[in-house]
Amino acid sequence: MQKKMLTKTISVIIIAAFLAIMVFPFFSILVTSFKPSSEIFGKATAFQVIANNPTLDNFRTVIDKGILNSIKNSFIVATLTTLYVVSVATLSAYILARVRFKGKGLVLGLILSVSMFPQMVVVGPIFNMFYKLDMLNSYFVTLAYSSITLPAAVWIMVAHFKRIPISLEEAASIDGCSQWKTLWRVIFPVALPGVFTCAIMTFIAAWNEYLLTLTLNSDKEFQTVPVAINALRTQFSILWGEITAATVVVVVPTLIIVLLFQKQIVSGMVSGAVKE
Repeated sequence: MQKKMLTKTISVIIIAAFLAIMVFPFFSILVTSFKPSSEIFGKATAFQVIANNPTLDNFRTVIDKGILNSIKNSFIVATLTTLYVVSVATLSAYILARVRFKGKGLVLGLILSVSMFPQMVVVGPIFNMFYKLDMLNSYFVTLAYSSITLPAAVWIMVAHFKRIPISLEEAASIDGCSQWKTLWRVIFPVALPGVFTCAIMTFIAAWNEYLLTLTLNSDKEFQTVPVAINALRTQFSILWGEITAATVVVVVPTLIIVLLFQKQIVSGMVSGAVKE
């Protein structure tokens, strides 16, 4: 009994220590966002948890510099990317999971290999294409985002479609459902946990994307949050107070999304792991 209690106590301590390590960066950012610059860089106050003179000036400054416009751009781009990628991934994954054809394994391998390409390799050709099509500095950047989000989305949905018994489609076909009606009314509702997982992961990936939007949207009007935060610096210094304040403002939307849909995320990941 004592050995069991000791094991449980050690496990709790390890988990608590791990959580503390994971949470500490976010806690440090939150605390720093309320400090004036003199306390952030001061020897006696740099490591203080509570600021001597807490201030909201950092938040006011980043709002004046247009962080809310960047959040709006990130929300629009991430939402459009999610709708586009989930639609394409769902239809593509259904075909890959259900239709038998030669080279299907090769196609799946190519899709996976695309996601392994370094962004620096693909950003040049994508920029040239957008330049020739006059699509720079616009929300068309969502099309470029598919290069980093679509492969993973397809693989997630393929795993979920393979989990669904084919007998459901056969029963729907006997009842007179067309293939499209079967997908929409029978298969799609069953695969909904996978769709939720795919959508949320795509949204977060698009929200945090930096290199493509930096290259394709140089106009400040269309810059997203990661680019706006990176711009909070001068020639000789980094504005840590403004950066931490902007980070706090930016993290809130994604945190709300994860908290609201955490059950769907976990359900989607777990249900796709076992084939029935």
